[in-house]
Amino acid sequence: MKFLLVAINAKYIHSNLAVYSLKAYAQKAVEIQEGFPVSVELAEYTINHSCQDILGDIFEKKPDIVGFSCYIWNMEYVRQLLEDLPEVLGTVKLWLGGPEASYCAGELMKEFPRLEGVMRGEGEEAFAGLVQYYGQRAGIESIPGLVYRNQEGGICVNPMGKPMDLSALPFPYTQSWMKSINIRNRIIYYESSRGCPFSCSYCLSSVDKQVRFRDLRLVFSELQFFLDRQVEQVKFVDRTFNCKSSHSTAIWRYLLEHDNGVTNFHFEIGADLLTQEDLDILKRMRPGLIQLEIGVQTANPATLKEIHRTMDLGQLEEAVACVRAGRNIHQHLDLIAGLPFEDLESFSSSFDRVYRMKPNQLQLGFLKVLKGSWMEENKAFYGLKFTSRPPYEVLETKWLRYQDILYLKKIEEMVEVYYNSGQFSWTISCLETLFLRPIEIFAALADWYKKAGLEAVKHSRQARYAIIFSMIQQCFSDKVEVFRDALTMDVYLREKAKTRPEFARELALYRERIWQFYQQEEKERRYLPAYRGFDSRQLARMTHLEVLGDGRMFLFDYQARDPLTYNARLVEIREEDYD
Repeated sequence: MKFLLVAINAKYIHSNLAVYSLKAYAQKAVEIQEGFPVSVELAEYTINHSCQDILGDIFEKKPDIVGFSCYIWNMEYVRQLLEDLPEVLGTVKLWLGGPEASYCAGELMKEFPRLEGVMRGEGEEAFAGLVQYYGQRAGIESIPGLVYRNQEGGICVNPMGKPMDLSALPFPYTQSWMKSINIRNRIIYYESSRGCPFSCSYCLSSVDKQVRFRDLRLVFSELQFFLDRQVEQVKFVDRTFNCKSSHSTAIWRYLLEHDNGVTNFHFEIGADLLTQEDLDILKRMRPGLIQLEIGVQTANPATLKEIHRTMDLGQLEEAVACVRAGRNIHQHLDLIAGLPFEDLESFSSSFDRVYRMKPNQLQLGFLKVLKGSWMEENKAFYGLKFTSRPPYEVLETKWLRYQDILYLKKIEEMVEVYYNSGQFSWTISCLETLFLRPIEIFAALADWYKKAGLEAVKHSRQARYAIIFSMIQQCFSDKVEVFRDALTMDVYLREKAKTRPEFARELALYRERIWQFYQQEEKERRYLPAYRGFDSRQLARMTHLEVLGDGRMFLFDYQARDPLTYNARLVEIREEDYD
């Protein structure tokens, strides 16, 4: 009998820790060996596959039982497959697990008559029990957390199990069956703790308040496994990684001392919980060794209180500033639009405050009203309207109208393109001088796109620069020369453009000056010591010199990029060095 665990990931580069962990734990707990009547196999797909392609592939694997890992990004696919699989595999048994199934198990059982049941909560013990059940070694009524049909067709609900000992879970990535899965060039998910001590009303992690930590000796050996194999990125799924300082600090210290120069580690943290010891360790890390995701969500005190979020915003700002000063760690700060007591003005103020923290990325997200969350239970009180299908995204609240949501959606797009891309840093700095508050920058860009009929069109990076320049020409004509230089600098920071932008300053007047620099650099190597062996013509092809309207000259070195921004090394050339 074959039990197929199916994961439908958001992207190919993602891996699915849930199904890996289920299989690894079942093999350990049940001691699946040759001759055991149930085998467990894995199948991973992405939402870029069509349902028909997934259906066909599952059919060809001929499973007897199929279990789906359910999340907001894949639930529509799962629903379709629940309808279609029995049509092509008549006797197949279907099971669900994951957050998108756990909190509405009864509803799903009624909606899909062919569904055998749902595994609620932590899945490892429930899945191991199911394997034993289908191997005729256990009764279904003893398996914790299951919702299933009895022989009469009635729906039975088993009690939830006790919180698991996280150190008892086997490390899935060393299992023999993982050898067929490429982990080096994918985002690898890893878990060193479960649960969350906080009670944020929009989050399902707050449901499990019993935070459990994996033994640090296991964690260190498992991290070394990733380091030895030079995995590109390891993403910790711990909900608030540094909620226990002794645990998180020890892990950061281990990574500092065992850095392989390649692997990046991603953590979701509470920045206001960072200790001075943490900050001292973080300052010493290789640029790109770790990145931090920090959920600010709102700067409105009334909103923070209403959503039960514990956070010292002032301390968070200080910690973010301290980390930023080290110029070695990528910081990603989050905001959520649609929270209680947050109208458009309040959210704009939250945006401005977070923007002034100068994160590497600012994610303007929208409230997801998740099944089983405190927010979902109180939707009527907040006047919450949200999409009927996943991801259950907010449409309106008592404080935020649908037209406000649409307005913020347009701002979100401009933030993604012009701020989060990191490709317009000089231009954004210039735009900041033209507006009283940060959010107005992106509102103005959104308005320009609308007026110019540029919405819903896929623009190239070069076109994005030209669009801003056209806005400046029309709306800020006295600043054209300033933005001509800023946009040109941004173009060349990312790459040596094959075609010079139309808005860029003509360099014909400076050709002799530029050529003089490269001839002298061939002899003296003051600015390009790593290019020994290359003559002046080769140096000119491999780098770029730009002269601004005020006469300043900058060298772009594409062989020495910033590990955080990927921008070329930028050096201002002193005139006395090449005269």
